[in-house]
Amino acid sequence: MEKYDEKKNKIFVDEDACPVKEEILSIAGTYNINVVFVASYAHVMSNPMDGKLVYVDADKEAADLYIMNHAFKKDIVITQDTGLTSILVNRGVTVLSPRGKKFREEDMEQILHFRFLSAKERRSGTYSKGPKPFTDDDRQHFIKVFKESLSNLAGF
Repeated sequence: MEKYDEKKNKIFVDEDACPVKEEILSIAGTYNINVVFVASYAHVMSNPMDGKLVYVDADKEAADLYIMNHAFKKDIVITQDTGLTSILVNRGVTVLSPRGKKFREEDMEQILHFRFLSAKERRSGTYSKGPKPFTDDDRQHFIKVFKESLSNLAGF
């Protein structure tokens, strides 16, 4: 990958629980786009990857705040955090989940409502099973949607 260029569009990755880091780097390299991995000090990587690595405090929302303050229109963010997503899509940032879900502004009200209901259930002591295991189909779907998003960004 080329040297990091602060002026170019970027891909921000909420690194702490992202199963598609290698795919992101490989595909971003073909489009010559900078990748910024954002992780808390509590999740220091033992084998750092290419791309820029930014460590933030271990506070619960520190990585989200960093991404929120540094991602701009025409950047891409990979995250599972729907609260962060709701802020970014309103700014023209492309947001994808590691499973390849592309978030749209018009879907955010419903997504945040379900997030609220889930949090309410957890506070009452009811816990769901959690997310399904990450599969190879999820990985392939992410790759497809990620490539489409990069092509759109590049104007192809």
